[in-house]
Amino acid sequence: MKITVRLIVSLVLAVAMVTAAFSFYQVDREKSRMASDLELRTSILADSLRGSVARLVKEDLSARLKWIVERFGNRKRLEGVAVFDMEGNIITVTPELKPGIPQPFPEAVKTMLDNSPSSRLMDINGKETYIYVLPLMANGKINGAMALFNDASYIDLRLKEIWKTNLIRFLIYTMLIVLITLVVVRWSITGPIARIAQWMREVRTDKDKTGHLAHQCPRGDILASLINEATHMAKSLATARAKAEEAAKLSFKAASLWSANRLKEHMRAELGGKKLFLVSNREPYMHTKTGHEVRCIVPAGGLVTALDPVMRICDGLWLAHGGGDADRETVDAFDKVRVPPEDPAYTLRRVWLSKEEEKGYYYGFSNEGMWPLCHITHTRPVFRLEDWVYYQKVNEKFAEALLKEIADQESPLVLIQDYHLALLPLLVKEKRPDARVALFWHIPWPNPEAFGICPWQQEILMGMLGADLVGFHIQYHCNNFLDTVDRFLESKTDWEQFSVSRSGHTTLVKSFPISVGFENFTDRETARQENGPLRERLFRETGVHARLLGVGVDRIDYTKGIPERFRAIERFLDKHPEFVGEFTFVELGAPSRTHIKKYHDLMAEVEETVESVNWRFQTKQWRPILFLKAHHSHEEISRFYRAADICMVTSLHDGMNLVAKEFVSARDDEDGVLILSQFAGASRELTDALIINPYDIEEMADAIYRSLLMEPREKSERMARMRQVVRENNIYRWAADLITAAARLRPSDGGE
Repeated sequence: MKITVRLIVSLVLAVAMVTAAFSFYQVDREKSRMASDLELRTSILADSLRGSVARLVKEDLSARLKWIVERFGNRKRLEGVAVFDMEGNIITVTPELKPGIPQPFPEAVKTMLDNSPSSRLMDINGKETYIYVLPLMANGKINGAMALFNDASYIDLRLKEIWKTNLIRFLIYTMLIVLITLVVVRWSITGPIARIAQWMREVRTDKDKTGHLAHQCPRGDILASLINEATHMAKSLATARAKAEEAAKLSFKAASLWSANRLKEHMRAELGGKKLFLVSNREPYMHTKTGHEVRCIVPAGGLVTALDPVMRICDGLWLAHGGGDADRETVDAFDKVRVPPEDPAYTLRRVWLSKEEEKGYYYGFSNEGMWPLCHITHTRPVFRLEDWVYYQKVNEKFAEALLKEIADQESPLVLIQDYHLALLPLLVKEKRPDARVALFWHIPWPNPEAFGICPWQQEILMGMLGADLVGFHIQYHCNNFLDTVDRFLESKTDWEQFSVSRSGHTTLVKSFPISVGFENFTDRETARQENGPLRERLFRETGVHARLLGVGVDRIDYTKGIPERFRAIERFLDKHPEFVGEFTFVELGAPSRTHIKKYHDLMAEVEETVESVNWRFQTKQWRPILFLKAHHSHEEISRFYRAADICMVTSLHDGMNLVAKEFVSARDDEDGVLILSQFAGASRELTDALIINPYDIEEMADAIYRSLLMEPREKSERMARMRQVVRENNIYRWAADLITAAARLRPSDGGE
């Protein structure tokens, strides 16, 4: 209330000051204008009478002079006329004025002495009067003076009217300002504050049993920052309570599940306060420009999804290539920035690459060479000497940046990610043999015959074996790697311990099936409220009318089997026309590596396939396939996961594919069916999915049909079992296993 009063008083004083200043200015201008107008009219009349009056004075024709004075004395606002002799005494005058004019009249005397007209305001008979006096001349000599007396009281009346009008205007403005201020304060400040206070009280006092209130903070644009922080606080409180309840439930079990808190405590014990250094090509947060605004986005891909929660826990340092067009503007003098922006938890250190380096190292050797080499998808790998040179150069650049960051660290723990940085482990170990280096390979590892295509296979293998630990998603890839090393390098392979010894250095090779943060995709209240209406809302937003929904989430990559998936949908509708108009498949596709011709051609193929299928089957209000080509947020993707009847993961060859696990994690309603490729690593764990061969269009079409007709009980049982697998083998367990294996490496492992 005090704030409102102070605000109103301040506004009223400001309006009063402005009104007063404007009124003073208006009065002054009006007074000057009216005085000038009066002077002009008086001087014109005086000049018209001057000659006649001067002649009559000279000829002493007093009767005629008196007639003229009386004639002009009754005009509008002209009080009268007076004629004076050389001594300033009255010769003739309008009778009503004579009592108020002193004799001799000083103004007349002054005018004759100065031989120039004069004017002034004076009180005549109790009335403010404007007097204009001018000398009379005959034959070049002054023979008297004439004065015109005008009523000037109307000027004061006009000025008082202006003050009165502005006072009324001020009072009206004041009432309007007070009213508007009270309304705005009530609607935009005090009202929202009261609702926020009530909402926070209910959340704080645990009246929000379901966690629903934590996601429905009252709105208020002026208080957006406060509401944002309050929402984060409420969500954190709700999450903390949920975790506490979960921990209480788990305490009755023989072994508790891996969670963020458990991993944090585990890492604290394993690392002993040491910092974790993670290196990858792709950065977890990218800053881009949209007009004049800088936005922070999360690049698509399983690596970021998997590792960002780990780095949040340990407050480590993530070293990555800065690829956003606003990345340089957001770092400090040391090329670092704290992330994520809304809740900084760890440090991102960016490495800058030239266009030539990025073209040769990333688009060339990594993604035209190593990527198709490791993914057996019948795409010929391309190896160019200049790309290999840039690949080595960029790996050296990453090594130089990393060595600076770990310079003051004793036995630092370094986790290197993926095929872009295969040479980095050896480059680091050569300079820092005390470092404990782990390399995790996120894509498949081919058999020795396939890998032998690479002209620099020995250099790649030696770089990787610089690590103390090399991890893959599944055991099959570990076996392929050991076979490849055994084929191309002189080394000792221990198949019992799954290790390689070479030049006095031992590298362990183990499988670590990567996963997702299970609770990150679980929102029981949202699912309970939206599971039915959500699907209809998504259809309305996308302009499609259907009853059943399928979803696919992918980077647009030739390893994902996207055209095959669309052809399977086409075949499904061919075989089962009763689903025309009933089933729509939404593909959330993130464009990727569009600089590479193969990816450019793939995008054209995908769009052409969508158009072909839609052209065959679409109606006025329905399409079988909706292709949403964009980088979608986790929140957007999660909505489609929860609403979908089926999710299709049809990878032609994939290391793991976290989309399958994300879909399972999101379905806390234990509904929906997962159709999963047998060539994705996730198929080893999620055996209750409908496992298919993505090259078999008929099998995929039949799987879609079976999914849509599956009994609710069977769907629920399958999903419950898959959710249990993902819950127990989540991202925290993966991180714990990987970091534990790396942290427990003995110094002798790297130096004997």
